[in-house]
Amino acid sequence: MRPIRLHMENFGSFRAATDVDFAEVDYFALVGATGAGKSTVIDAVCFALYGSVPRWGKENVVAYALAPSAASGKVALVFEVSGRRYAAVRTLLRDAKGTVRTKEARLDLLDPSIPADADLVELTATSRPVAEGEQVAAEVAQVTGLEYKFFTQCVVLPQGRFAEFLHATPSDRQDLLVQLLDADVYEQVRKAAVAEESRQNQAAEFARGELSRLHDADEKAEEAARERAAALHALSERVGADLEELRALDEAATTADAERVTVLRALAQLGALALPGEVPGLAESARRATGRAETAAREQARLDTLEEQAEAELEALGDQTALTRELADLTDRTRRTAEAEAARAEADTVTAQLAEAAEALAAAFRDYEEADRHLTKTRIAHTAADLARTLTPGDPCPVCHQVVAALPGNDGPAKESAQGVGPRHGGSEPQGSGLPAGRQVGAGRGVHDAHGLPGVSDAHAASPGQRVGVRHVVSAADELAAAERRLAAIREKGQQARTRHDGLAAKAELLTARARELAATPPPDPERAAVIGELLAAIEQAAGKVASIRRDAREARRVATQAVRAVEEARRKAEQAWRDLNAARDTVAAFGPPPLDPGDVHAAWTTLLAWRDEAAAVRRRDAEAAEARFEQARGSAQEARRALAERVAEHGVTVNPGDRMGEQVARAAAQADERLARVREARERAADLAGRVAAHEGEARVAHELALLLRANQFERWLCAEALELLVAAASETLKDLSDGQYELVLGGRGDIEVVDYAEAGLRRSARTLSGGETFQASLALALALSDQVAGLAAAAARSLDSIFLDEGFGTLDPATLDTVAATLEKLASGHERMIGVVTHVPALADRVPVRFEVSRDASGSHVRKVVR
Repeated sequence: MRPIRLHMENFGSFRAATDVDFAEVDYFALVGATGAGKSTVIDAVCFALYGSVPRWGKENVVAYALAPSAASGKVALVFEVSGRRYAAVRTLLRDAKGTVRTKEARLDLLDPSIPADADLVELTATSRPVAEGEQVAAEVAQVTGLEYKFFTQCVVLPQGRFAEFLHATPSDRQDLLVQLLDADVYEQVRKAAVAEESRQNQAAEFARGELSRLHDADEKAEEAARERAAALHALSERVGADLEELRALDEAATTADAERVTVLRALAQLGALALPGEVPGLAESARRATGRAETAAREQARLDTLEEQAEAELEALGDQTALTRELADLTDRTRRTAEAEAARAEADTVTAQLAEAAEALAAAFRDYEEADRHLTKTRIAHTAADLARTLTPGDPCPVCHQVVAALPGNDGPAKESAQGVGPRHGGSEPQGSGLPAGRQVGAGRGVHDAHGLPGVSDAHAASPGQRVGVRHVVSAADELAAAERRLAAIREKGQQARTRHDGLAAKAELLTARARELAATPPPDPERAAVIGELLAAIEQAAGKVASIRRDAREARRVATQAVRAVEEARRKAEQAWRDLNAARDTVAAFGPPPLDPGDVHAAWTTLLAWRDEAAAVRRRDAEAAEARFEQARGSAQEARRALAERVAEHGVTVNPGDRMGEQVARAAAQADERLARVREARERAADLAGRVAAHEGEARVAHELALLLRANQFERWLCAEALELLVAAASETLKDLSDGQYELVLGGRGDIEVVDYAEAGLRRSARTLSGGETFQASLALALALSDQVAGLAAAAARSLDSIFLDEGFGTLDPATLDTVAATLEKLASGHERMIGVVTHVPALADRVPVRFEVSRDASGSHVRKVVR
């Protein structure tokens, strides 16, 4: 494990975020005043990896990690192991109760290609999670090869625990060496040997099973297979000769059969010659078709002439379309003239009705005005009567403000209506109602009169003198209601008269405009219409005639076409008959038919058929002779084939119908060879399996012996003892240098480390008897030996201690010893194979270290500054 970058934030005395850059550093010193926080840097390395710090006294204690006044903190360590780069990160949190706990712990695999001197963000930008939570410490132990307790004895040697390895019991030292040396790999080898023994035993058992399943793998089986193969090969050679003889017989039979078939085919060809049924009547059919074609042509020419004449007559009569359009125009003008007359008559009628409607409307207006005047008078009378019932003698009148001398009398509503109802003021009477004319038509009851007074209210109390006025008011109110109803009826009637009048006026205007529009149309010419009608009738008749002639002409052309086709068909049949005759003659041309007369196809057929009968008689006699030769040749071939089949069957070869006997026998011989090869292969396989059984059994015995050796209880103890002996020897050389030859380290009889004191005549005593400074020298020598020798002692080549941190007071050393320690550390660091870090207060040692991390502390916490000489 080699640190690259350490980040602390609120860890211990480091409050502010602090980065410690170990990149490219092989030998450094942490220097500063007591309590500045030098050991806290080493603590942060341990805490980031394992979540614990040695000097806190107990594992998994995190309360001391977080600064007292901080609520959260963080420690991150970027380090490399065996060429792989990791980041261990732990985040701390203080909850509401003040308890400090680990909020997050993770181990990430980083990209090693990023430069080691890059900032922390860039270093951790590309990462892959490896472990989280409680698994981080176990994974770190797996990656570094050291558990926490051994890490603090080999890599980090904290204050007060520098001599733990020196004073450890033999069993504790053995546990450490087992981890450092990867001694558990031998247990893995033992387990692999056990597994290998089982695998080899299984392989041997499998080979024995394969051997037991092999059949016909002996010499007797091979001899039988060899004899059958030889017999079948001999049979194959003899069958070849027999098949050649059989092939000759088959060829003779085939030749005889071919001759027979040739004669029979010739007979069949001759027998296929037959006179076609239409040949005798072909000449007469051609003559009749030619006569019908000539007659149809003459009829077609006559009708074509008639068609041309009829079309010329039709064209002379004029353009039917133009005449039809002109006649339609005359008809339309006649219709429009009639419509104009009807529109004028209807307009006159509507005009007369309009005058009547105007008179009715005027009468309605007069009735309305009269009813309105009557309603106005009635309303005035009603208002006066309503006012009279509110008057009191001696009070001022609300209209004229004169004193009321007496109430109105019992003259009745009619009289008051005519004279006006009102109080008598100071003996004088009003000359009229004083109401303005032109009241709004249709006003209802209860409206104010001209004086703005309200109508009658039944809620008022009436005195005896007022009851007469009340009767007058009731009568006036009834008359007013009747007048209002009459006015409403007259108004409705007037409205209807107005609606009818307006409708008739609009209709009269529309009809008048229509009549004027139609009157602009020119008058039609009756004589021209008659002439056009006669021309159209003549055109229709002429068109019918043309159509009839055209139909007759088309029919004539159809008949003529059919007649020509009939002539062509007769000619084609005649030509086809000659082609058929020549083709039939060609089928028997090999038999020498006679020449034929080209003038008459029927006569030519007759000559050919006569020749056919003579030639067929000759061919029938040849066929009988060929049949006899074929039967004889086929019988000889069948007898030879039967004898060959019996000979093949004697050798156990089955020939199925359709198979070729020679190939079947050759296949049987090949199968016999394959059988012989399989027997020989089986014998070789058996020998190989027997050898494999022996080899697997031997391998199993070797694996068994190895497992027994590695299973011995003394092996691990012996291995660790040998390693410890080498470590003590290497540490002894270093201690000699440090003690100026006074001390050596040796192993005691029980595995304890003892000191040989040459100042006391080589006295051997326990290392526990050394003084503090001497113990430091011995512990340092062992620590350096561990760091230097572990890579060579480990079973796994990758195991190595890439760094060592010494947190111990070097002030106990005298100047000469200090110089020796410094030289030893410089020599160890000069190989650039491991990082050496020391925590010291001794200026003489610090000045010799090439890189110093100066740790200081103020009110805000601890700080680190890197100084390179």
